[in-house]
Amino acid sequence: MISSSDSTNASRSALTQLQRRRKFVIALFAVILLFALPLTHSLVSGPLALHEWVEVTGLGMIGVAILGRGWCTLYIGGRKAQSLTDVGPYSISRNPLYLFSFIGAAGIGAQTGSMLIAVLFAAGAVAIFLPVILREERALEELFGAPFIRYKERVPRFGPAFSRWKDADTIEVRPKLVWRTLRDGLVFLMFIPLFEAIDWLQAEGFIHPLIHLP
Repeated sequence: MISSSDSTNASRSALTQLQRRRKFVIALFAVILLFALPLTHSLVSGPLALHEWVEVTGLGMIGVAILGRGWCTLYIGGRKAQSLTDVGPYSISRNPLYLFSFIGAAGIGAQTGSMLIAVLFAAGAVAIFLPVILREERALEELFGAPFIRYKERVPRFGPAFSRWKDADTIEVRPKLVWRTLRDGLVFLMFIPLFEAIDWLQAEGFIHPLIHLP
């Protein structure tokens, strides 16, 4: 007979494995971008200011993604498999960490100067991470049961539903995890010089893009 303690430990182990798989998916997404970026080129026409505006907007989105991910970690860092977090950013979205990652993906795409590429990057991130999110939610439902089911009914998967906001009087912060999340988020910034290098290589004729998008 399987005890409830064994079942809980199994659910926590499954959730931990999913979180490790998430890191693998992030690495895979980054590799795909590295191969795809040199083959794409923006067709944004008009004043150079428009191209620059798209890039600056994308830079702002990357900043929001980095800070937002750190904000989420303040509330859930190291506790996802231990307790159900439903305050702060998790009171308006069940997956705010992913939501900020999607914003960051759009910001990376915007560094090409193309609004369409920015949208495609965000859509690609959603398509890649959605299966992981669904598996995580199933694991959380097995782990927390009825409280998580009620949480799903109250809070949207992505949102944000600002009317649902609620906060805690105090939270336990684990600085090491917060700094790690902020450090990992800096990977978003690494794409900026990469895009500039690709632009230069395309302009000089060393790389010939195959896909031209507005």
